[in-house]
Amino acid sequence: MIPKVRNTVLGMEPYNPGKPIEEVKRELGLTDVIKLASNENPLGPSPLAKQAIINAVDEANLYPDGSGFALRKKLAEKFAVSMDEIILGSGSDEIISMLAQTFISPGDEAVTSAFSFVRYEQAVQLMDGVMKFAPMREYTYDLPAIAKLITSKTKLVFIANPNNPTGTMVDKTAVAEFMENVPPEVLVVFDEAYYEYALSPEYPQTFDYFRQGKNVIILRTFSKIYGLAGFRVGYGFGKPELLNMLHKVRPPFNVNRMAQIAALASLDDDDHVTRSRETNQRGKEYLYAECARLGLEYVPTAANFILIKCKTDANRVFETLLRQGVIVRQIGAEYIRVTIGTMPQNERFIRALQKVLA
Repeated sequence: MIPKVRNTVLGMEPYNPGKPIEEVKRELGLTDVIKLASNENPLGPSPLAKQAIINAVDEANLYPDGSGFALRKKLAEKFAVSMDEIILGSGSDEIISMLAQTFISPGDEAVTSAFSFVRYEQAVQLMDGVMKFAPMREYTYDLPAIAKLITSKTKLVFIANPNNPTGTMVDKTAVAEFMENVPPEVLVVFDEAYYEYALSPEYPQTFDYFRQGKNVIILRTFSKIYGLAGFRVGYGFGKPELLNMLHKVRPPFNVNRMAQIAALASLDDDDHVTRSRETNQRGKEYLYAECARLGLEYVPTAANFILIKCKTDANRVFETLLRQGVIVRQIGAEYIRVTIGTMPQNERFIRALQKVLA
């Protein structure tokens, strides 16, 4: 017997991350496995970050700076904001949880798009809130449809841009029109985990709304282009009066010491970011061409992954690729999501996929 569990917890499903390399090796007896499932940077972390961690390893016995002073200071300088307009999280995922804990009471509503990041719903559901979903239009957030779902009970709107798992983005015109229709008391959360990969001139500058004093939170992360997913460090921008409320629920020492040190060093390595973008662009063009050659539908992406529609059952594709040592992410019954890797990784994925389709 265990103590009575909250009804909201009973109705939840645990988050299911992509399979780790070690698990696939262990389960299938493989020795050579590549992971293209979790949108990690295939180049790994910045060399500057690696050296900074080595230099600081003897400090691992010390608690981190709970305020993240040095990292927030450097981010403030980089983005021309004040330090009290920045909050740190153990990944931007933790800040999503903080937002729900801070603003969602039982019966309150949040709105997002169908076919988007599942953690929004889980965070809201845990607080006895109600998540409402607008259908997508051509694999993209339909912001007018989201606006129509906003009611007097709506506290939060989550917009992943670029979106995970489709890779699509909403442009600055669509966002501008949407922001004109959002009631001022509703908090709009722009989840921009992949914004460094979004190179279109039509990508919205959400900092404009932040600087205008709008009720917005902008989430970003070191997990993707900076290659620090294993350290779990994200950050958010918002008005101090908003962030002060989040700090009330933020766990102490939530971003570990090595994560702060690695992130701080990463901000000095513009070359690593440039190389990561170039690797992603070359890989994207290659995978587009190969999907077209194989007659596979795919969704053009603004991020570092591609959503591919399978000709057969997606679970069979996923499992067959797995047995060849290639980990991708199954999305529903029809799709797989593939991280854009190095060129050897991309080529290996295509060879394995051809065997599935043969």
